Amino acid sequence: MVEVFMTNIQSEILSKEILMLLEGNYPSLEINFDLEDYNKPYPCGHSILRIEGTFINSDSIIQLLKSKGIECGILEDKICN
Repeated sequence: MVEVFMTNIQSEILSKEILMLLEGNYPSLEINFDLEDYNKPYPCGHSILRIEGTFINSDSIIQLLKSKGIECGILEDKICN
């Protein structure tokens, strides 16, 4: 299973801190960030957090990040015409 989130994390330093936090709380998951362009405010300007594993508790991950002051939400699948 793969879940993709968008966050307001802008710096590589903060992304590494959050990565360590998530890996400590969810050691069985594969987690990585893609930092994006921030010319626009969140959610249009955002970073991508990808999490892969057998079971992903999205609500728990979102709440953990929000408790650290990070905006986070599931990136919806959309088909553009």
